[in-house]
Amino acid sequence: MIPRYTRPEMAKIWTDQSKLELWLKIEVLACEGRHQLLGEIPAADLKVIRKNAGFSLERCLEIEKRTNHDVIAFLENVAEHMGSSSRFIHQGLTSSDLLDTTLAAQLQRSADLILRDLEQLRKAVARKARRYKKTPMMGRSHGVHAEPITFGLKMALMYDEFGRAIERVKRAREVISFGKLSGAVGTHAHLDPRVETYVCEKLGLKAAALSSQVVQRDRHAEFMAVLALVAASVERWATEFRHLQRTEVLEAEEFFSKGQKGSSAMPHKRNPITGEQLCGLARVVRGNAVAALDNVALWHERDISHSSVERIILPDSCILIDYMLNKMTKLIEGLLVYPQNMKRNLDLSKGLYNSQRVLLALTEKGMLRKTAYELVQKNAMAAWKGKDSLLFRDYLKRDPKVRKYLKPADIDRLCDMKIHFRHVDETFKKLGL
Repeated sequence: MIPRYTRPEMAKIWTDQSKLELWLKIEVLACEGRHQLLGEIPAADLKVIRKNAGFSLERCLEIEKRTNHDVIAFLENVAEHMGSSSRFIHQGLTSSDLLDTTLAAQLQRSADLILRDLEQLRKAVARKARRYKKTPMMGRSHGVHAEPITFGLKMALMYDEFGRAIERVKRAREVISFGKLSGAVGTHAHLDPRVETYVCEKLGLKAAALSSQVVQRDRHAEFMAVLALVAASVERWATEFRHLQRTEVLEAEEFFSKGQKGSSAMPHKRNPITGEQLCGLARVVRGNAVAALDNVALWHERDISHSSVERIILPDSCILIDYMLNKMTKLIEGLLVYPQNMKRNLDLSKGLYNSQRVLLALTEKGMLRKTAYELVQKNAMAAWKGKDSLLFRDYLKRDPKVRKYLKPADIDRLCDMKIHFRHVDETFKKLGL
């Protein structure tokens, strides 16, 4: 079943109708190849095949109730449209020649849509990055205040990460774009390899150099691993925005539309539901990738233990990634950013984020690093625990051991936040932002 909210373009790729259309196209192309390359099919019969090629999904399903075999049901229905010329259909082919070549085309088309989704997401992220390029906020490690960054830098990091996602999907698209018409065990015993090449090229695919009854499943596993990585990146940023929306932080927030409700019990709630949905769906894609890895090991030239799994994990994962990327794009486009809260949270640290700068300055003046570290830490903890309104720099200025090396003006210079942002423009330039 195609889930709700799936975009029509992606959903169409994975419908039974589209699948059977590809099956029919492969069968007709194989006949064309045999006629043009081998002279095995008379021109009159090829004309009938081209003119009358068709099927009815409903009729195929009706026949399948009897045959309990989807490809045979399809071939019987196609034969009903062609009369005696149907004897040339499926000659030298096995079911997997249709299934795997079709699957390659479906995955290739899905990858194209996913690449488009990723480009749209990056454009939305780029706009946010440029807008908040110089907006200061607290950087955190272990969830604890570390040193200042800008919200634009955070968005630039996201932009860079999804750039790598694009490159991975492009490579995975190439890996998966291989079909096969090599017969029951991959030997081309009953169909010349030139026909395989002809059909695959017409479909925008490459012919596998060697296959068994199937295209090897390490290709599909690699594709699924890449989708799992895309999902992991979506989850990574969904988690980021969920944390930024916490009441105690509230530096950014998912858009909350008029009339939207956050809780059935608590009318005040504005929850990061999109981020939470995305985190949950990422788990599904990851689980599907594990199933794809399990599909690599088949008995000899083939068994069908992979088949039932793929009918779920491949369409579901492509559809989920398409959905997730579009949801993330909308989240970014509507993201509410609160610079005033970022400043408020920066101020909570009383300037402690300048500790490394002071540490380095003391060592540059000749103090041993261990001594400098302990001296800076002592003043930092005094400022942090102090009940007064004094800042870190004030404690430093009152410490005689610090004053021996640094003047008050030096300390003020070291505690200037601008020092943390001096390479922002350069970083943006390197990313093409």
